Amino acid sequence: MEKIILGIDPGTLVMGFGLIEVKNNKIKLITLDELLLHKLPNQQTKLKKIFEKTLAIIDQYHPDELAIEAQFFGVNVQSMLKLGRAQGVCIAACLHRDMPVTEYAPKKVKMAITGNGNASKEQVAGMLQHLLGLKEIPKRLDATDGLAVAVCHHLNSGKTSSSSTKTTKSSSTWDAFVKNNPNRTK
Repeated sequence: MEKIILGIDPGTLVMGFGLIEVKNNKIKLITLDELLLHKLPNQQTKLKKIFEKTLAIIDQYHPDELAIEAQFFGVNVQSMLKLGRAQGVCIAACLHRDMPVTEYAPKKVKMAITGNGNASKEQVAGMLQHLLGLKEIPKRLDATDGLAVAVCHHLNSGKTSSSSTKTTKSSSTWDAFVKNNPNRTK
């Protein structure tokens, strides 16, 4: 089975995204990048740009599915509201192109990539570099965060419900992680 997965880490300052192609259960990087939004004048303009960029990515690469990072609960309600709007705009763009959408909690993404739900962004990026043979890691880690969601989606295909916010079997040690994930080692 062959498919292209778009992964998005939504944000109103930086939206990270990555695309992977999965062919015969092998993952190949198509691209990863970020959309910088901090210089735009207001939230409405940022949301419009997010919508347009998401549609442009879809139209250029023709992904089969979207995997997007779900909101996490933080202290700042205004930040959560802005993040939720950015996420909603990405989802709306994908639904506009009839793409299936799956959300993943940040801890689930980190667990899928590193085996540790509390891993740092740097640890996630380092593991992706190892798994996909990336020559270098981007300066900002929003792009690798988007890529991580796409890889997480592939690794969880057929294993989770459509909400994908449930935690899967955890690994308390590196040995247990390797045993539970034989397809993720070389």
